[in-house]
Amino acid sequence: MEVKDLHKQFCIEGFDENGLLNKFELNCPDNFNFGYDIIDAIAKLEPNRRAMVWCNEAGEEHIFTYGDLMEKSNQIANMLLAHGVEKGDKVLCVLKRHYQFWFITIALCKIGAVLIPATNQLMVKDYIYRFEAAGVKYVIATATGETAEHIEQAQESYNGIKERFIVNGSRDGWILFDAEFEKYDKTLDRLPTKVDEDMLLYFTSGTTGYPKMVVHSYYYPAAHIMTAKHWHNINEDSLHLTISESGWAKCMWGKMYGQFALGASIFVYDFDRFIAADILKKIQDYKITSFCAPPTMFRFFIKEGIENYDLSSLKYATIAGEALNPEVFNKFYQYTGIKLMEGFGQTESVVIIANQPGTNPKPGSMGKPMPLYNVDIVDEDGNSVPNGEVGEIVIRTDGRTHKGLFKGYYKNEEGTYSSWNNNIYHTGDTAWRDEDGYIWYVGRTDDVIKSSGYRIGPFEIESVLMEHPAVLECAVTGAKDPIRGTVVKATIVLSKQYKDKASDELAKELQEHVKRTTAPYKYPRIVEFVDELPKTISGKIRRVQIREQDNNKQ
Repeated sequence: MEVKDLHKQFCIEGFDENGLLNKFELNCPDNFNFGYDIIDAIAKLEPNRRAMVWCNEAGEEHIFTYGDLMEKSNQIANMLLAHGVEKGDKVLCVLKRHYQFWFITIALCKIGAVLIPATNQLMVKDYIYRFEAAGVKYVIATATGETAEHIEQAQESYNGIKERFIVNGSRDGWILFDAEFEKYDKTLDRLPTKVDEDMLLYFTSGTTGYPKMVVHSYYYPAAHIMTAKHWHNINEDSLHLTISESGWAKCMWGKMYGQFALGASIFVYDFDRFIAADILKKIQDYKITSFCAPPTMFRFFIKEGIENYDLSSLKYATIAGEALNPEVFNKFYQYTGIKLMEGFGQTESVVIIANQPGTNPKPGSMGKPMPLYNVDIVDEDGNSVPNGEVGEIVIRTDGRTHKGLFKGYYKNEEGTYSSWNNNIYHTGDTAWRDEDGYIWYVGRTDDVIKSSGYRIGPFEIESVLMEHPAVLECAVTGAKDPIRGTVVKATIVLSKQYKDKASDELAKELQEHVKRTTAPYKYPRIVEFVDELPKTISGKIRRVQIREQDNNKQ
């Protein structure tokens, strides 16, 4: 068998007369394990096949093969087993973009332990909550920054940690990860795991309450074959870069499962702060072939002067994480000749809606439903809405399980039922479908503004405001009004050159800008200038907090 065909063992694909995917089903054996059946299988076919190109801000560089991934993950698995890690144990990993994260992920998968990725932006109280909620037993963390210190402080309130491993440095009371795992054997006998068992747990933050724990089974890596092949347009010759730190689900979407399943190479740049010029230079110098990032980063690329870089190696680009502003689409296409292909999904899923390779995207649309899911747009009673009408994006399922969705929210039956009941999984996101079947994002269900009989989504107004040079960041919410009930409010962080120019005149200028650019009823009747917007730990704007603050002022 050739590497390019390996993935076909684990899924069933069907195509229409135009070559577009119209059927995708998972076909994994009961003991399917990404570590053994993908990584090790490729390593045995082509041990020297390039798997990962890694570099950092200091200029260090490593190129790892699939043979390296197999051997190093086996060593780490043997080390963890020797230190008492058992099947089902929860292991929290805070590793930024360090290359060790990829070896560890594969090792834990082989063992049957549950990986919990986390961002290094967490504070002490965040670790305490995660330790207690998940029952974490082991921690593997970076030595850089204050991560280890925060974890130690959190342990003063939680005594369930059995051992701690530290990466890229040393610290008293921690096991030196790199020195330790090198002591162990590079071979590993296959350990028993089942395809429907717990494999991965993500804490996902919302607009309210504490983060919920999303649990995925061993089906999850195979489901991402659809993400990588039929959205990112990956093949065995690709060198793909997705901008994501290892603490977020987007890392698994674009830097792990689907890409490796196709025998491709991933590119990892280990940086702390996003600098558009650095990323553009990496794409140019390493001849990256495909790329995925949020639309905001493409805006930075355009402002940086994308035309000054040689991006001729880049053949494909995808976007996700926020809805696309058509202006960004048009400018990127103008400079590169590449059409940005938007997609939509969640921590709880793989790609749900996307513009498939070979289709002509409509700028601003997420695309069409992917065939792994039965996607619908429904009203508050669960009834399908007609084209052009806004409703919630849902997935209709046959019962409480679906191979392409998460298993549920860990230790949270109420939360699981709230999102997934009566054979419907509720995404909590709203959209509408046009006459050609393309789906257009509107906003979260709790962010939609109802004013004077209109349903107004914040994104469209935010996109218009972001076009103005005065606006660095903004959040659009509904504010109570004695006459209209609710009016549109824009909370704005000004850009550097406008930082000292907040005034009624500037507010009026922004209002007129919105009126000129979109339907007048959508303009913000209230404009507030602030130094920063409230956000979740993952960087999502907490519109709910803005609404609460406004209510408390009244």
